[in-house]
Amino acid sequence: MLTSLIRRNKPRSEMSFLEHLDDLRISMIRVATVFGIGMVLALFFYQETPRILSLPLEWAKHPETSPIAFALSQPDPGLVNMGELKEFTFMGVWKVLMYAAFGVGVALASPVFLYETARFVGPALTEREKRGLVPFCGAALVLFLMGATLAFLWLSPMSIQIWQHFAEGLKMEVTWQASDYYSFVVMMCLLTGLTFQFPLALIVLMWLELVRPRTLLKSWRGMLVGIMVLVAFITPIAEPISLLVMTGVLFGFYLVAIAVGFYVVRRKRIARGDKPNPEDDDLPDEDEDDDSDKDDGDDRPTRRKPVTPTDGSPAPVKPKSTPPPAEGDLSSLD
Repeated sequence: MLTSLIRRNKPRSEMSFLEHLDDLRISMIRVATVFGIGMVLALFFYQETPRILSLPLEWAKHPETSPIAFALSQPDPGLVNMGELKEFTFMGVWKVLMYAAFGVGVALASPVFLYETARFVGPALTEREKRGLVPFCGAALVLFLMGATLAFLWLSPMSIQIWQHFAEGLKMEVTWQASDYYSFVVMMCLLTGLTFQFPLALIVLMWLELVRPRTLLKSWRGMLVGIMVLVAFITPIAEPISLLVMTGVLFGFYLVAIAVGFYVVRRKRIARGDKPNPEDDDLPDEDEDDDSDKDDGDDRPTRRKPVTPTDGSPAPVKPKSTPPPAEGDLSSLD
């Protein structure tokens, strides 16, 4: 069992269906193992991990200590004078540890997950597609880290400042619960990182020719509204600055994905021997037009002229109609 988890004794091209299922199970066990190792390390260093996750709160209190101090506003006095995070139940402390461990586990397991996914679908791809799979997985990891970093450095501190500003405007004293804060930071980073990967999903759909690049380009208005709604759903408070910046970044990714989709689909269709543009498939060929014109001329129904008897030929004789047999007459059965 341990040997099969470390290495495979048979090439994947020679595996049967059940062996492929077992190979998928091994890949899932590998990802889960790395995820578990990350959680154990986070629980072992239980003091350092929450300290790292508490950095957005410190940057919200003191923007001058943030790496992007220019993007943060000055905090309200209530936020500056706020003490340490508080937790009121024992299970709340356990939740804090679990949220911290979950974030570390996902961060460590995401590269392994991409590698195992690429390795599992690799035999079904051509050599050209395999060469493009490595940069695709690298781009997915980079985009995820970009989104998570943006949420950690900017979206989380700014959301905290805005929450505190509304609380003081409503004359409310907010007690920050530790479990709520850590769950907010972890989920914000994960959701933003996953959102940044949506251009790759569009490229895959265009490469599979399920969606045409020109169709996506024509529907840019609806996509812009959809991106704005998605950003408003991800960010806890959809204030104008973060909403505009995130929408602009994701819409730029959308346009870049369409440009890459045009290039990828064109090369794939040329290598396959098809027309370069998918829209050309909707246009009829010239040969088919010629054949259809000929067929239209041949399919016209010809009206037959009635046959008139000549002088020497006798006129056709109409069959005589016999009256129906009377009731009880059995002579018609003979």
